[in-house]
Amino acid sequence: MMGIFSWISPIIEILIITIIINYILSFFWNTRSTDLMLGLVAFILIFACSSWLPFPVLHKLMLLIVNVAVIAIIVIFQPELRVALSKLSLKGKKYREITEFDKFLEQLANSAYRMGEKQIGALIVLEKDDPLDDFAKKAVLLNAEFSSELIESLFSRYAPLHDGAVIIRDKTVIAASVILPLADTPQVQKSLGTRHRAAVGLSIATDAVVIVVSEETGKVSIAREGIITRGIKIDRFKGVIRSLFTKEQEKQSLKQKTTIWDWVKG
Repeated sequence: MMGIFSWISPIIEILIITIIINYILSFFWNTRSTDLMLGLVAFILIFACSSWLPFPVLHKLMLLIVNVAVIAIIVIFQPELRVALSKLSLKGKKYREITEFDKFLEQLANSAYRMGEKQIGALIVLEKDDPLDDFAKKAVLLNAEFSSELIESLFSRYAPLHDGAVIIRDKTVIAASVILPLADTPQVQKSLGTRHRAAVGLSIATDAVVIVVSEETGKVSIAREGIITRGIKIDRFKGVIRSLFTKEQEKQSLKQKTTIWDWVKG
């Protein structure tokens, strides 16, 4: 047993060192610390040469510098080291993806409820598994990165694209001024306005989640699977959207992990 371990241990050691070096290089590359990293590599090479070659004065000088350099590196790289250590968290990639989604959700919720306070009507479609390209092609294509400012400007009363809905796919606003199919059942027609009927209509035809901000009352509603829940408070709004989309992200993350290296990175 010990013989097998002694044969495998160098391979494991090399693999661990490779992962560490890859992480360090990928973190510092193309940042403001790249030049300092190159300087550090040059210093190490000079130090190695002074050890191998008969340069006693240079070697002693390098030893003195090393004592100061360790503290200097910690001071110089303090911000980068803090971020690097935080990224080494066992929570890994999955946690970072959820954190990014939470930032998106916070902006989305704040935008929806700000528009509600101002009684600005809005219709926001969050795409899930069913593609909404057929609806997007008939509207104004944007393919813009999501932001609170963009959403609120699109639905401003004086904006040319405020009529219709916007479609959001994975934190990207793909289209605006989208016309949605209206729910045409008698019960829905009697109780809901045009925006709410459009939200229910799309939620019947697809698995999309549709957010409605009422222009008359300022209340925020969510439509999914043909059912609309009206007058949702902001905390419940976040909870519903998070539960619907973080589960989908977890499934997609598991499908995408096809190699051992993917699991190590995750």
